[in-house]
Amino acid sequence: MISKDNSMNFKAKMLRDDALKGKTIVVTGGGSGLGKAMTTYFLELGANVVITSRNIEKLQTVKSELEAQTGGKVLAVQCDVRNYDEVEAMLAVSITEYGTVDVLLNNAAGNFISPTERLSANAFDTIIDIVLKGTKNCTLAFGKHWIAQKETNKTVLNIVTTYAFTGSAYVVPSATAKAGVLAMTRSLAVEWAKYGMRFNAIAPGPFPTKGAWDRLLPGDLKEKFDLSKKVPLKRFGDHQELANLAAYLVSDFSAYINGEVIVIDGGEWLKGAGQMNLLEEVPDQMWDMLEEMIRSKKNK
Repeated sequence: MISKDNSMNFKAKMLRDDALKGKTIVVTGGGSGLGKAMTTYFLELGANVVITSRNIEKLQTVKSELEAQTGGKVLAVQCDVRNYDEVEAMLAVSITEYGTVDVLLNNAAGNFISPTERLSANAFDTIIDIVLKGTKNCTLAFGKHWIAQKETNKTVLNIVTTYAFTGSAYVVPSATAKAGVLAMTRSLAVEWAKYGMRFNAIAPGPFPTKGAWDRLLPGDLKEKFDLSKKVPLKRFGDHQELANLAAYLVSDFSAYINGEVIVIDGGEWLKGAGQMNLLEEVPDQMWDMLEEMIRSKKNK
C-alpha cells in the first residue's frame, strides 16, 4: 500500500484471490459509476454478479466489457426497482441462472440538487421511489425468498450517504429517502438476523463519477464548489477504496458485523455536516440557469 517514496496506492486491492468465490451477488445500478466499480472487484474476487438497471443496452455493453476484463460471469437483467413485479422477476431470473443469490447490494439511486421550494411533488416522488421504495422492493423480495427457502448466510448491503444521518440542504428528497434506507438497515439487522441475514450500509463521501456528478453539479458548479476542499484529507476517494470496503462487508470475513453504517469520506462530515449546505451561496439566477441545463439534457 505504501511505496518507497512514502506515497500511498489508493488503487491497491484488499482481499485475497477468490475471497468471494462461490457467491452470487446482485448489484442494482451495477452498470455505471460506483456500482460498476464494486461489480468489477467482486468479479475479480471470483463472485458471480447480476447487474440491473432500466437501460438494458447499456447493461449488455458493460456485461461484455467486464467479462472480458475480469474473466468472470455477469448476468445483465433489465429491472426498474420501483416496480415490485419487475424485482421479483429479476430475482427469479438470477436464481434460474445461478441457483441461489447470496448478496443483495442496493445501489440504485437518483438525485439532483435544487432548492426544495422549486421541486414539484412528482420530482420529489421520483427520488423517493427509486431510493427508498426501490430498496424496500428489493429487500422485501429477496428477504421473503430467503426466509421461505430457509437459506442462511445472506447479506444485504445498502449504499446510503452521510446526510442520511445529518440531513442536508438542497438534496432533501435524497436525504429523506436515504434516511429511510438507513433506518430499514438497522431495523432488519435485528429482526431478520434470526433468519441468517446480515444488514449493513456504506455512507460514501465524495467519490466523483462522471455521469452522476455531471448531473448533480452541472456546468461551473463542480469548480465553484470543489467538495474535495471540505475533506480533511484534501482529496476525493478512489473507487477502489470503496470497492475494497464493499467486498469486505459482503464477504464472510465480516460475519460479525451487522447493523452498521460505515462512513468512508476522509472525515468530510465531521468537518461540516450536511454535504450540500455550502450551496447556500448559489444565487437565484444560477438556479434558473441550472434548471434550464437539466431540462435541456433531459430533452436530448
